[in-house]
Amino acid sequence: MDRPVFRGYFLHPRFWPLWLGLGLLWLVSLLPYPVLMRLGRWLGGLMYHLARSRRQIAARNLELCFPRMSAAERQRLLRENFASTGMTFFEMAISWWWPADRLRKLGSVEGLEHLEQARADGQGVILMALHFTTLEMGGGLLGMQQDMYGMYRPHKNLLFDYIQRRGREQRLLGVIERDDVRGMLKLLRAGGVVWYAPDQDYGAQRSIFVPLFGVPAATVTATSKFARLGRARVIPFTQVRLADGSGYKVMVHPPLTDFPGDDEEADCLRINQWIEQAVAACPEQYLWAHRRFKTRPSGEPKLYRKRRS
Repeated sequence: MDRPVFRGYFLHPRFWPLWLGLGLLWLVSLLPYPVLMRLGRWLGGLMYHLARSRRQIAARNLELCFPRMSAAERQRLLRENFASTGMTFFEMAISWWWPADRLRKLGSVEGLEHLEQARADGQGVILMALHFTTLEMGGGLLGMQQDMYGMYRPHKNLLFDYIQRRGREQRLLGVIERDDVRGMLKLLRAGGVVWYAPDQDYGAQRSIFVPLFGVPAATVTATSKFARLGRARVIPFTQVRLADGSGYKVMVHPPLTDFPGDDEEADCLRINQWIEQAVAACPEQYLWAHRRFKTRPSGEPKLYRKRRS
């Protein structure tokens, strides 16, 4: 969990396009919040037309998860989801680079008493998040009111990984690489709070198949294992971008009771049921462009079209 260190090779010409892009994003992020959100909607509309493969993945996920919706309803939801995805780029910049006083004005946090109770009881917390497009804003706003660490997957681009870590650590105590299980458990046993999102497809090796929106989904068993080995509570939290354009509401929900249980499959099912409830409350802001059902049970057909080479 060492702090990110600037490296001289980040000045190599191969990184110049990324520096230019990040610099432009930083400059644009100085604009007022309503302007940034309008720009985000425009960018999302552009992505809808240009990012064909991601649009197909998102459309397929909506078809699988909301089969009772009409085609027209799913199409409207798909377009709104891309608008939300476009806003994500500017929300990322806001979360990483805005001064704390300015960022704090954009959101309210409810349910901090659940975290305070865990601290009073001397227990660590797995702060269970979901991959909503507003994820960076939720972590940033909550991180200013609650000491916490975040788990993350290092980016392949070393410069972007450096910028991402620096940005997130403006609001967090630090970040833990996803494979650093020992480090995570040490923090949990010491009463720490770790931000962790278990709602993506990480392959069959780490998962078991349980239903998600009625579709068998490879679901990681790590959440219950971490909770058991770290002697920690699992407390979900979500965030929503408010419809009136005024900012965000972050909600820390009550901890999962009697969790973990004696059955990993039952634990995974409970998590997926909670995910269904949270996503159904705000489906347009969820990250549908991820191939959530890529890994299939043995003998089952693939659910996504093959990518063209």
